[in-house]
Amino acid sequence: MVRLLEFNRSQAANKALVLFWHKGYQASSLADLLAAMGIGRSSFYAAFTDKRSLYIECLDLFAARTLALLQGARAEMAPVDALQGFFERNFTGARGTRGHWGCMLVNTVLEMAGLDEDLVARAGRHLEEMQRVFQACLEDAGASPARAAELAAMLMLFNEGIRVSSRRRLPDAQHLHAIATTFRLVRHALA
Repeated sequence: MVRLLEFNRSQAANKALVLFWHKGYQASSLADLLAAMGIGRSSFYAAFTDKRSLYIECLDLFAARTLALLQGARAEMAPVDALQGFFERNFTGARGTRGHWGCMLVNTVLEMAGLDEDLVARAGRHLEEMQRVFQACLEDAGASPARAAELAAMLMLFNEGIRVSSRRRLPDAQHLHAIATTFRLVRHALA
């Protein structure tokens, strides 16, 4: 007889996502994961197979949530405002300490480069998807496909840099100033 799971799998995965995002893959031990998720070892293996499989699930979940936030802003705001808001939301409002955790996708590329190229490639594909949404927003704002692609590539490099910078715990005002400057340049390029 198969034993039913005695925990909420999605809640447990979300708790693992938070731990992985904050500490990274390598620094999150199985003991840390079990404690954060509130489950036992046998339940962990039955539900998630292993740490790497769980990390992949969390990475995909993080990417899906990030894209949903960007798409939601895109549906509610002018295209360039949606993009700027995507960057600013990490440095304004009640975000707690998570604003200084960077981006789980960017963190994965940095941490796992040279160690697990499959994880790096997976995170890279998610970042490419984000860049395509950046490009679509810029096209919605009137940029030609070529100009939108050029600006989207620049914004992705900016995205990766500001996510790394956020882990340095610089003052939020410093990040907000850089965001405002970047989007002033984007708006000028679209004019």
